[in-house]
Amino acid sequence: MRVVVAHNRYRQAQPSGENVIVDSEIAQLAAAGVDVVPFLRSSDDIPAMSAAGKALLPISPGYAPAAERDLDRLLREHRPDVLHLHNPYPLISPWAIRTAHRHQVPVVHTVHNYRQVCSSGLYFRDGRICTDCRGRAIGLPGVLHRCYRGSRAQSAVMAATLALHRPTWRSVDRFIALTSAVAAHLREYGIPDERITVKPNAIPDPGPPAPLGDGFLFLGRLTPEKGIGLLLDAWRRHPDGALGTLRIGGDGELRPFVESAAADRADIDFLGPLDRSAVRDALRATAVVLAVSTWHDVLPTVVIEALASGRPVLGTALGGIPYLIGADAADSAGAGGASGPAGWVVPPEAAALAAALPVARDGATALAGVARTRYESTFHPDVVMKQHLAIYDAVTARR
Repeated sequence: MRVVVAHNRYRQAQPSGENVIVDSEIAQLAAAGVDVVPFLRSSDDIPAMSAAGKALLPISPGYAPAAERDLDRLLREHRPDVLHLHNPYPLISPWAIRTAHRHQVPVVHTVHNYRQVCSSGLYFRDGRICTDCRGRAIGLPGVLHRCYRGSRAQSAVMAATLALHRPTWRSVDRFIALTSAVAAHLREYGIPDERITVKPNAIPDPGPPAPLGDGFLFLGRLTPEKGIGLLLDAWRRHPDGALGTLRIGGDGELRPFVESAAADRADIDFLGPLDRSAVRDALRATAVVLAVSTWHDVLPTVVIEALASGRPVLGTALGGIPYLIGADAADSAGAGGASGPAGWVVPPEAAALAAALPVARDGATALAGVARTRYESTFHPDVVMKQHLAIYDAVTARR
């Protein structure tokens, strides 16, 4: 089987679990015997684009001429069985779906966010969950609030793009919903159940877990929706040093806020942006990983990485986090299984998180094995890839 994997990579300055997942998935597909043809674009390439290329950027979310020419050529040359689309914005565009169908190639799309409806893709605005554009023909609230890149003009382009491509998205042959919550989002958007498959991501097995380290680790974008402000508010409710060390890895708009917190307290260690080797080192050094998003985070990769490393997770009860930990019976068909959840979930409130921190510190050792077992049973590539290939077989059989 030959599969084109299409993805617009997010900027390296913003840590992206989606980039990690796409890279891992390409490697796993190749290992399973699939002939993978990557069709990748990167937002890091935008500054080096020609003047003509930059002039076309405002329309690229709706239609990206250069990408369409390249994709058309690639499809004619390689004649793939499937096009698997991840993030199309801003340099690929959903028009790739139409191009694939013109070549009689079925399309599978993994839904990593809510951008079928929401300009930012997050259902999050001004520090709170927002669904103002849900159910509207055109997302005017997203324009008024500058939800896409902080620009009213770019938000208008994205709102128009979402309206233009509503029938495009609805023509996708199979959607991969990373949790049942994402499946519900797609059903509300008008996608029938028979074109939705719930399948989580997988990451490579890092091998037998190292002995537990100490303290806590936050790893992710330093942005409001990832909950770094919530975490630091909860952390400050304990005396300096009472909980061990809080290590924070990542980068983003709230970096100065984190650097200031680390300067004020001896028990906060800001690690800055981390490469893959440094991420593994940070996981080995910790006892508990934190996933404290304040939006409906679809499937944060850091949680799967924690489970694979035998580290339990303390997270907020939003999005896919309860499912990942095994604390959501609706998503996980029996919560964490016989061993129970591989961590703890709390409401996204500072008081609740502050109360849970010492509980997680004291209970980490007991849940380390549960965390690794959950990874092996649910998120290991050997488990997930069987589901993945079955999706390809189903869409190619129908076409």
